[in-house]
Amino acid sequence: MSSHVVIAPDKFKGSLTAPEVAARVAAGLRRVHPEVLLMTMPVADGGDGTVDAAVAAGFTRRRAVVSGPTGEPVTASYAIRDETAVVELAEASGLRVLPGGVPAPLTASSHGTGELIAAAVADGARQVVLGLGGSACTDGGAGMAAALGARLLDSQGRDLPPGGAALRDLDAVDTSALTDRLRGVTVVVAGDVDSPLLGPDGAARVFAPQKGAGPDQVEILEAGLTRLDAVVRRDLGLVMAGLPGAGAAGGVGFGAMTFLSARMEPGIAYLLDLLGFDARLDGARLVVTGEGSLDAQSLRGKAPVGVAQAARRAGVPVVAVSGRRALSDEQLRAAGFARAYALTDLEPDPGRCMEDAGPLLERLAEEIGRTVLAEPLSRREPTC
Repeated sequence: MSSHVVIAPDKFKGSLTAPEVAARVAAGLRRVHPEVLLMTMPVADGGDGTVDAAVAAGFTRRRAVVSGPTGEPVTASYAIRDETAVVELAEASGLRVLPGGVPAPLTASSHGTGELIAAAVADGARQVVLGLGGSACTDGGAGMAAALGARLLDSQGRDLPPGGAALRDLDAVDTSALTDRLRGVTVVVAGDVDSPLLGPDGAARVFAPQKGAGPDQVEILEAGLTRLDAVVRRDLGLVMAGLPGAGAAGGVGFGAMTFLSARMEPGIAYLLDLLGFDARLDGARLVVTGEGSLDAQSLRGKAPVGVAQAARRAGVPVVAVSGRRALSDEQLRAAGFARAYALTDLEPDPGRCMEDAGPLLERLAEEIGRTVLAEPLSRREPTC
């Protein structure tokens, strides 16, 4: 076989990172077809694993000690190549770096994300690609902005303490120092959340409960974000709260657009282009992608669907692997998948699937090798 297989999965959340998924799929395929050239390219849609995907595609990993979501120091990574840096909010301000995993919905801050952006700029970045997802905070990006030089002040002219609850006391915003610091730097937000900042579909009411907020705390955070929007309108003349993506990552999408003049891009499509995915498709006979759960959320711009759409444009068939599958054959075909395989096809117990995800995934890959690679998939009627 002269053509190659591209292995481009996202993570299996809670079980395997995207590079681990790619390695397991490659191991299974090699056992059945050792002669086939395999190209592994882990992907991400802007959430957890975005820096890992950039590093796998040739970016260089850098580390910096920054403030975690509750102020404790954490060692966070970003990726850089030439003058482009990939910064992942989850590295500095994510749920995964909360001390002891204990949520702090009212006081968690995005300050460390701003510090990570500052480190990338100091490292020579003139374009920062900011991946949003997995956030522990609901502070509207206030902490991120403060770390880059903005001042968010109360009625006594004092800097606000960290967290979304404190925004209720916001009286004035001064971004002059931040503007100077980021002069000549462009920021792109790569994400898959299109929520506004406020209201029933906004950052507090939809996402804050996932960060440990109870009903009363949700209303406190909503009030804080509402005040932030009002002061930004008055002091900066910017109306951003209703834009798609403003509610991403606890309102950090709003903060990025407001304070960093960021533009929003669909996460997976932008990142695939940045990482050079189309070049990997040239001459490919098959793409294998996947994520932990193929479900309705996958259809809203998640990584595997973005991979499938790019591959379909190039005329390369795509199969998906996942921990579980909650989409019909028709939905999968419409999304661009020729076939789909799930760990639950082999092991019906979800707990065992998560515990044994690696070996089970290799078995699925062997099945793909025995069936899908037995003959060119494009010559057969796609089935799921």
